[in-house]
Amino acid sequence: MQEFGHEEEHRDITGGQHRAAVFGISDGLATNVSLILGFAGAHPATSVVRLAGIAGMLAGAFSMASGEYISMKAQQELFERELAIERRAIASSPDLEQAELVEIYVEQGIDLELAKKLAATMMRTPELALATHVKEELGVSTSALGSPVKAAITSLVTFAIGAFIPLVAWLFVGAPAAVWISIGLSSLAALAVGGFLGTLTGRSVAWSALRQFLVAAVAAGITFGVGHLIGVGTA
Repeated sequence: MQEFGHEEEHRDITGGQHRAAVFGISDGLATNVSLILGFAGAHPATSVVRLAGIAGMLAGAFSMASGEYISMKAQQELFERELAIERRAIASSPDLEQAELVEIYVEQGIDLELAKKLAATMMRTPELALATHVKEELGVSTSALGSPVKAAITSLVTFAIGAFIPLVAWLFVGAPAAVWISIGLSSLAALAVGGFLGTLTGRSVAWSALRQFLVAAVAAGITFGVGHLIGVGTA
């Protein structure tokens, strides 16, 4: 009789770093191409567009990093507070906490007697009891929050990478060539990022790439138009 193995390979999607990386590079690309083309549409000197792009890259990267750190840290502190409350409840009122678990399991469709056995088993080990209550009552895992510092660094680096792509042409050439090179590089990068996301999520690569491209194109097109309408004198 032939035996077939069953293997499942899952990516670690907890911790916040994947979200920070995806959001960082996508936001960096869309934000800075919009900023650069908005300035370029107003027809200032090349040095002005270059300065705007560099400032946008640095300001955006540090803003993303600080926002990611503060939001994750606040979430972590809130979660730690809830853990402390639950830990005290398990220590002071184990019977009530066990009854809570029984009620939760029964509501999920588990037979009452089996629910009582499961709850009793979970409550025998304090840390297991804590993890179970947090999972069932709060809907989160005790190991799922990740590191605010790592997420912040990931955001900073990936935003800077995304923001540098539309800027690079302006470091070497001026308008109008830099405009078209910036648009071309940003378009290719948006398609690549979108396609990569499609691969990660198992969705249509073509649709994910097109969606990412359209988001960046709409944002850049609007800011270019606004810059062109407002205009500035050539320095």
